[in-house]
Amino acid sequence: MSTPIGKTIARILLEQESAQSLENKYTPPASLGQPACKKDTCCQWYWAANVMNAAFFGKFGRCNSLAREAVRTWSQKLASQGKDFGGADGRIVLTAAEIQRAENNGLQDIVDQMWAWSAQFGVGMGDLIQFDAAVAVVTCPLGPRMRVFVGRKDRAKAAPEGLLPDVNDSADKLISLFRDKTISPHALVALLGAHTTSEQFFVDTKRAGAPQDGTTGVWGTLSYNPTLGLGPLPKEVFRFPSDIVLAKDVRTADEWKSSGSHGQSHWNEDYAFAYTRLSLLGVNNINDLKECTKVLPMPKLNFKGAGELLKDQ
Repeated sequence: MSTPIGKTIARILLEQESAQSLENKYTPPASLGQPACKKDTCCQWYWAANVMNAAFFGKFGRCNSLAREAVRTWSQKLASQGKDFGGADGRIVLTAAEIQRAENNGLQDIVDQMWAWSAQFGVGMGDLIQFDAAVAVVTCPLGPRMRVFVGRKDRAKAAPEGLLPDVNDSADKLISLFRDKTISPHALVALLGAHTTSEQFFVDTKRAGAPQDGTTGVWGTLSYNPTLGLGPLPKEVFRFPSDIVLAKDVRTADEWKSSGSHGQSHWNEDYAFAYTRLSLLGVNNINDLKECTKVLPMPKLNFKGAGELLKDQ
């Protein structure tokens, strides 16, 4: 990586520089659509971030179901990356074949919203998927403010089937699938912590809407301990078999326990590093990207209701 931005990204990927930032010194030069705004790459993203933040903000000050769909769309797309195919290129939204697959059920609302946002703000889908996931995460109380880079090239060819992990996969298969995407077992544990805000609708349809954490809508670490059978574990919480096997596997068990006990900052930084790595998979113009982290909403580092269980979003 030869440009200043390329070198910055390289340092983040090597974990020599933080994948989070509180940089927020930015004033848009003009309103959306004005010539001055069009000349400033981050300007359109500033206006997009404001709209997304409002759309992702739910009752009780937590992030809502649309925010959860944004995070899931990002993870579904990047989890379907293979050694020689796929990546952060927008194809999960751009190709009807992908979004119609059974494993992508439940993403229809956010996909429709992404099409609307892409047209409204004049941005590419590959960038939009990464960006709105970052906005969704920081909208959730306690969520990290992850660094975002824009300028990806879109591709509209569906990824092959069979690359996405299944909730009933073994630890061996899950770890192998993610190693193929350059994600270590340590980073995999961090990524799965996003289940703190998730709800399942299709794994067990009789329990549609069941959360994987008692504090859905808060970006907390409580999802790790319930997976181990530790409290708080309300009866409404649904544990994925894939999470359970990884929580117990020798390659991931220590990090799973550590993520649940070492606090928010430990997990946030691990997640941000993993997010950055996944969000750049398949991107072959890294030296030409531009950082627009400064337009993101500021994080909610403290949240009075963080421990309140089963709040309806």
